[in-house]
Amino acid sequence: VVYYGSFYMALSIIDFVQGRAVLGLAILGIIVLLFTYKVFVYPRFLSPLRHLPRPTVLSLLMISRFSRPPGVLFARWMEEIPNDGLIHVPGAFGQDQLLLTSPDSLKEVLVTKAYEFEKSPPARRLMRRVLGDGLILVEGDSHRFLRKMMQPSFAFRPIKELYPVFWEKSLQLGHHITRLIGTGSGNGSLPEIVLEISNLANKATLDIIGVAAMDHDFHALDNKHDSLAQHYELLFNPTTSRTVYFALHALGFEKIVRCLPWSMNTWMRDISASLAKSCLELVRSKKEKLRNGGTRDHNDILSLLVSENIFTDEQLADQLLTFLAAGQDTTSSAFTWVSYLLAKHPNIQTALRQELHNNLSLPDRVEGSVVNTELYSTIEKLPLLHGVCNETLRLYPTVPITIRTVMQETTIQDQRVPAGTDLLIIPWAINRSSAFWGSQVDDFLPERWFDKDSTTGETRLNNNGGAENNFVNMTYLHGPRSCIGQGFAKAELKCMVAAFVGMFEIELADPSEEVVHAGVVTARPEKGLRLRLRRAVKCTEDQQM
Repeated sequence: VVYYGSFYMALSIIDFVQGRAVLGLAILGIIVLLFTYKVFVYPRFLSPLRHLPRPTVLSLLMISRFSRPPGVLFARWMEEIPNDGLIHVPGAFGQDQLLLTSPDSLKEVLVTKAYEFEKSPPARRLMRRVLGDGLILVEGDSHRFLRKMMQPSFAFRPIKELYPVFWEKSLQLGHHITRLIGTGSGNGSLPEIVLEISNLANKATLDIIGVAAMDHDFHALDNKHDSLAQHYELLFNPTTSRTVYFALHALGFEKIVRCLPWSMNTWMRDISASLAKSCLELVRSKKEKLRNGGTRDHNDILSLLVSENIFTDEQLADQLLTFLAAGQDTTSSAFTWVSYLLAKHPNIQTALRQELHNNLSLPDRVEGSVVNTELYSTIEKLPLLHGVCNETLRLYPTVPITIRTVMQETTIQDQRVPAGTDLLIIPWAINRSSAFWGSQVDDFLPERWFDKDSTTGETRLNNNGGAENNFVNMTYLHGPRSCIGQGFAKAELKCMVAAFVGMFEIELADPSEEVVHAGVVTARPEKGLRLRLRRAVKCTEDQQM
């Protein structure tokens, strides 16, 4: 009995295993069929976009968003694939994607029909946990309202009044480096130091955004321990676990991730709560200060928003988090790329330093220095500074790739586009298209951004780089969803570059080292940027090139 019982039990186990194997094979077969349908059948034979031109090598589609530099593969497709403004790019899982390649298609999406398209819903849900309902995350009527209410705080006059803040903090960066050079040693007649500049740029821009946006000095350059600054840096400091966590959310797996016993879930909840609490405390402190007759020393943006008396404390706290996320890392990245390009082009660097020394005073110390009341008009009239900053932003847009999702079926350039389609807007590719910028599209030519009158010799600045259409420069996008703080960012960048180049001679620490352009949200050198710095010798008119 025991023998036959064991025999029949064994047969039952075999039948069970075989049944599970058959079920497993059936599930695998269904997955293969679904994958084949989504990746091969739908995009080629059923998609309403199937008649549009598209890349021919499917294997490249799997890595298109992760190519380096970010956007370089899209730029190649724009150059090589004949198109009328739209290229069909089936996604890694067969989803419809459209690459926008012409000024007309970009204008239709960003201006004419701007509110028919939204940022990726999964990415928005993740970032909302951190940033709340800040301007860069809200959509539709909420965005229209916030944009209208916040626009006056980013107008010409408020930004002009912030120039002394930008300049003072830029000088602090310069004098911080000067102290470091004093501890170094040079092989030549002047002392020098080799340092990684992007980390210092991060700290400097954090100090600037703190004072200019919220009247709060983080003292990041002095390595003081501010809890808000520390938590913010932790949040955006890339680690393997954080990268995986954010990627899973961006791919739409946030519900699964939240159910996992993963320490990242607790970490994200705690750090988000801490950031929100810190910003709320800043808002309430500012309101109390203004109620008690406190003066606005720097006309910071938070003071302007509080004075409008239309936002709740929680709404203002959300905007502060947005200022940090959108304003600090992007300018730091731009400053790093300016430093890189000037190190690669010493003649342009020398000419820029000459222009700066002829027009600006660079005090030996920050404390007690008098900020020129005409600082704005002085900096804004310098043609080479204007050209260097704008040409860098063209070649190295701080956000090289952005995506909009079609929420309801629509048309773009009379092409029917189904709901759920991702629209790929690639500033890197548009800004480097030879069709728009000519054969020298990849060259660093600051002179694109100013014109000389052949008769009078007068130099006039331009804001289009010589291009015929505004929509071929996509660094800050266009339309109602464009960067509201672009005037703030450009002014901050000009002040930082003016102080840095005026005070130091810049070289690459290792000219043979390849600088890899990495990152998708904000693009910067993958391993940082190591520079060799020396105090600059004061230029005179007689030394002009």
